Amino acid sequence: MGSLFRYGNRFLESHRMKNRIFRMNRHFRGYKTINRKGHSCMSFQTDTIHAGVAPDKAYGAIMTPIYQSSTFVFEDVGKHRGFDYTRSGNPTRKALEDNLAALEGCSCAVAVTTGMSAVATVMHLFQSGDEVICTDDCYGGTARLLSTIEEHFNIRIHFISLRDADGIKAHINEKTKAVWIETPSNPLLNLIDIAAVTAIAREHQLLSIVDNTFLSPYFQQPFRLGADIVVHSTTKYLNGHSDVVGGAILSNEPGLDQRLKYLVNALGTCAQPFDCWLVLRGIKTLVPRMKEHERNARIVADFLDGHPRVRRVFYPGLATHPQHELAKRQQRGFGGMVSFELDGGGAEIEHLLRSTRLFALAESLGGVESLIEHPATMSHASMDREHRLAAGINDSVIRLSVGIEDPDDLVADLRQALA
Repeated sequence: MGSLFRYGNRFLESHRMKNRIFRMNRHFRGYKTINRKGHSCMSFQTDTIHAGVAPDKAYGAIMTPIYQSSTFVFEDVGKHRGFDYTRSGNPTRKALEDNLAALEGCSCAVAVTTGMSAVATVMHLFQSGDEVICTDDCYGGTARLLSTIEEHFNIRIHFISLRDADGIKAHINEKTKAVWIETPSNPLLNLIDIAAVTAIAREHQLLSIVDNTFLSPYFQQPFRLGADIVVHSTTKYLNGHSDVVGGAILSNEPGLDQRLKYLVNALGTCAQPFDCWLVLRGIKTLVPRMKEHERNARIVADFLDGHPRVRRVFYPGLATHPQHELAKRQQRGFGGMVSFELDGGGAEIEHLLRSTRLFALAESLGGVESLIEHPATMSHASMDREHRLAAGINDSVIRLSVGIEDPDDLVADLRQALA
């Protein structure tokens, strides 16, 4: 990690000198994808199927071929047909990257091996002595990696609540280089006003990085709200079938685009062809899947909200959620994740986790099947306990990834498990 750091500040200073175009469209009229110059393209749903994808030139295959090759033959000395070695580029990976860039409305996407490799790669933009502000109630794996980077590479991480945008300013100094935004947060589904936070970042010449995994580009497009970088775990909703792990980093400024491509190639964090093919296949059904995830999540949240054994429900789609209006303003929908606090202790929590039949006890999220998990002992077990509790992730919190099964069956499953 160390030797690559020397490029970090040089790049960031160059980045600060540019007039970055700030695109904001809070109303998502028509929800067309937007290219880097702001020109409207096809509708989002059409782009999920066709963007970056064309019939194979060799045999006319309508589905993108899997170019499962490490090496590509040169046509002549110093001349190849766009690809030379799969770590540097691959036709299947490029199809996925072009598709993702169209969906997020930006100029560049790089597909990487996992969501965590997306985080690790982005952190190579910084160097020893730099400081980064991060959402306090973030995914446990993100907190673990950032804390490890802080310990070993002296990049200080400030885990704070970003829900009060103005409160960020107290943590900004001359060493601060970026703000890491996770919204909705995992697992409490707290929201961050992306436009407000990125405006502060711009004012102080900081990079704004948004983890958009929970909503996918269908429900939220951070570049429209001022983000510089967007990261995804493509394992989740983008793939949607729990059969691959992957990640993506997206950007919308030429210097940043090239820097991220360089880092992925230099670090070797690139995604493999077959994994890219699986994610690309999953994206084709992203829109109908996300609609079903949200429909079911609303029904499940309503059921839990009225259940006597549930102390509190975390779902921005509920009118009682403190950030319901913000969700309506910056998101197209409320997503398929629901968390809640069970009114009970360890024995009651274990009974619930063991009693569901459709909700499988597993970590991950975003697949067509419904999952239930206990953040304190599963997805956030690696987070420092003091940090976790301070962020509000107590031992009573249960997280649901609501799938696309029949909602009546999902409610019936929770009802019998809570009985």
